[in-house]
Amino acid sequence: MPLAAYVFDAYGTLFDVHAAVRRHAQAIGPDGQAFSELWRAKQLEYSWVRSLMGAYVDFWQLTEQSLDYAFQRFPSADPKLKKSLLDAYWELDCYPEVPAVLRGLKERGARIAILSNGSPAMLASAVKNAALDIVIDDVFSVNAVKAFKTAPAVYDLVTTQYRLYPYAVSFQSSNRWDIAGATKFGFRTVWINRYDMPDEYKDYGPALILPSLESLQFGI
Repeated sequence: MPLAAYVFDAYGTLFDVHAAVRRHAQAIGPDGQAFSELWRAKQLEYSWVRSLMGAYVDFWQLTEQSLDYAFQRFPSADPKLKKSLLDAYWELDCYPEVPAVLRGLKERGARIAILSNGSPAMLASAVKNAALDIVIDDVFSVNAVKAFKTAPAVYDLVTTQYRLYPYAVSFQSSNRWDIAGATKFGFRTVWINRYDMPDEYKDYGPALILPSLESLQFGI
């Protein structure tokens, strides 16, 4: 059966989460890469913990809280950079192949959507900054269900809105844990393994593993 919709995770899949720190790499200093990786790791950890506790706050608050933690762990980074880093997060770079891939899929007649932990305002800003608003049909934020991935209610946002069975949706994410959750829900999943990471959650494996989104434009 032809796939009716291609749905993409946002952060790490379409948008480079480390772009904010790279823009200020010289000011942050030699710990920049480790600082950025910790910021991202804590951002995700906080989303999982809050989902388990049933204590939802929007992703922007978690982004700020995790940045505060990163500054505490890396005293070499000047906390005065906080505002600049947060401002940069609203305008993250998309990966180079993203615009052409999304245009190609849309030209094939598929619906194109984002399904993300991000808040509606964060996602709207990122999409507009990358000029993807002309190709993306819908942006689904977890804010609608007040729970983060991998809660099944998050993935159900797409199937309910589109009135599709899960197997008619191709879901792309660079986050292996997200792929596991989407696979269990019933999506056809594609893991974008940009950094050649080892596989996990092998009982919920993806249909495909790709090094980037580029091959998707050929209908893979």
